[in-house]
Amino acid sequence: MKSTFQKLALAAALAAGLAGATHAEEFLVGAELPLTGSLARVGAGMQEGIMVAAEVFNRNSKHKIRIATVDDESAPAKAIAAVEKLASQGVVAITGGYGSNNIAPASDAANKLGLVYITSGGVDDSLVSSGRKHFFRINNTAGYEKAVLGVFGDMAVKKVSIVYSTKDATSDLAKSVQKALAAKGVAAAEHSFDPAITDFKPIINKIRLQDKPDVIFMVGYENDYVGILRAARVLKPQVKAMVGVWSLATPKMANEFPDLMPNVYGTALLPFPANFTTEDGKNFADTYKKMYNKEPDYLGQFGYVQSMLLFEAIARAADNGTIKKGGIAEEMRKTDRETLIGRVQFGGNGDNLNFSHRMGQHQGKNIVIVWPKENATGKMAYPAVPW
Repeated sequence: MKSTFQKLALAAALAAGLAGATHAEEFLVGAELPLTGSLARVGAGMQEGIMVAAEVFNRNSKHKIRIATVDDESAPAKAIAAVEKLASQGVVAITGGYGSNNIAPASDAANKLGLVYITSGGVDDSLVSSGRKHFFRINNTAGYEKAVLGVFGDMAVKKVSIVYSTKDATSDLAKSVQKALAAKGVAAAEHSFDPAITDFKPIINKIRLQDKPDVIFMVGYENDYVGILRAARVLKPQVKAMVGVWSLATPKMANEFPDLMPNVYGTALLPFPANFTTEDGKNFADTYKKMYNKEPDYLGQFGYVQSMLLFEAIARAADNGTIKKGGIAEEMRKTDRETLIGRVQFGGNGDNLNFSHRMGQHQGKNIVIVWPKENATGKMAYPAVPW
């Protein structure tokens, strides 16, 4: 028989072992997304990536993630309400958001509630300069600007007309690109428009008659691109290329607007169809195809990366017993790893220190990466326009 001392020692050892062990837990994570309204297409694409991330994570981790999704209807007030509703449901963090004007109030609400908020849908610099301690993003204006200027350099453009929405993120990028072009001796005429505009023919006609540029650079969102390209298709300005940024070089746009997209440029980290070579990439692509029966695009890729980094931070915080002590934000700041969009590290302001984008071009049913040259999957069609 064991002595009293042996029994006490065994009990102490078991207690210590249990204290040091971490048990599997399930965590509810909120997804605040524009599933209706003007940003519905990008919201749907991001949601697909979020759900794929949850599936892959749950398959490979002892901890489990469950997603609660609320539609913010592409509206700032609804974005705040979505965050508050998710908080009331007990989420430990939030992923999603699209459009800086929606993300700013939503992330403010999350910050007040002490919830980590991560996105790839907002590049307005004020998002990371306003003291939000729980805000993180994996992309930024600098990465988009670099890609746009890079492709303009390869085109050797002499004159650009910039058509941009007066929203903060679009205005910031347009003015930053204009300033950089001016420094290179490239003339850049600016044409701002109210986000509520639906008829772009007056702006395109002015560009056609007065500016006569090499390229029209569109800085807006999906509905804006559609309106601008429709007006250009009617008026046929003598330009060599139509170039945009986010939410443009996607298969969704090609499928829904096949007459408008040929030869149009937009930011894209991967070609379409994509070829993934890493284990992480193959897990993402294979799971995406099984869940949605289609090839993944960059919106899904962004949603996957931001969410997987969040889920991993939640798991580390759970293992450390710090979920309720700000541990998720702390673990996010420790993030440093290669992802499907390159190396991700978050600075003290929550911005990804390493983000750099690429430029894609709609060519037939494919999206071809045309800049930078080391990542190109095909040659740039230039001059070339949709009409």
